[in-house]
Amino acid sequence: MSRRLGLVFLTLFLVVPVAANAQLPTSQPNLITIAREEVKLGRDADHAKVEAGWPAAYEKAKSPDYYLAMTSMTGAPEAWYVSAYASHAAIGDSMKRDDADPVLTAELTRLRRADADMINSVRTMQARARPELSYGAYPDMAKQRFFEITWFRVRPGHEAQFEAAGKAYGSAAKRAGVTAAYRVYEIVAGIPGPTYLIFSSMTSMGELDQAMMDGDKIMKGATPDEGNALQKLMLEGVVNVETQRFRLDPVQSYVPKATRDQDPAFWIPKKPAAVKSTQQ
Repeated sequence: MSRRLGLVFLTLFLVVPVAANAQLPTSQPNLITIAREEVKLGRDADHAKVEAGWPAAYEKAKSPDYYLAMTSMTGAPEAWYVSAYASHAAIGDSMKRDDADPVLTAELTRLRRADADMINSVRTMQARARPELSYGAYPDMAKQRFFEITWFRVRPGHEAQFEAAGKAYGSAAKRAGVTAAYRVYEIVAGIPGPTYLIFSSMTSMGELDQAMMDGDKIMKGATPDEGNALQKLMLEGVVNVETQRFRLDPVQSYVPKATRDQDPAFWIPKKPAAVKSTQQ
């Protein structure tokens, strides 16, 4: 059973995982699954050690169910595990493949028990892509190191306003000629909706400076109609907006060998040398 599905059963959230890709995605995935863990204060390092067992188990089982792990830089201490999928069609094959491996199943059961001591809660969410609201070129995921994720919690019945605002912002961005890129997803299971997530990613933190300048340029160049669409959403359709920033964790991520080989210094970091005791 996959890591995401195991978390679902552990927490009684009815979220249906989907068929995994054999590589990291090269275009916006149709579906993503997010396992969101709230880490106990001061247990970050211990949690990371336990979580490193998941990719090791999947690697041993030659599983194609790759995922990226990211840890929060803002907000509460959290770890997100994001998997990309093409559709729901291969869920049966994925479940059969994992369930048929008793060694993997036993190891994942052990890891879930160990993980429970390190976290306060876990929630699994599933979201579908909204490519018509997304903007810019899809990044090389093997090279991304930081992520910014913005939540839009929309009032029920105001989904059309969000879509209008999203298209207006995209039109303004295109006209401004900025290099910004982001992907929009709509949560379909796991939390109350309507809720949307906007993902952007960076190869370095310095790119956030350019992103902020691009945002200002987009808004200054918006037409009156585009500005009205954005303002109408914020005044009438939004419950709240929340932005979180994350750092990619290579040790907790499970990626293909070809990805690790591109930058082994990042994906396979050397363990720090043990400190010798000075006590006699």
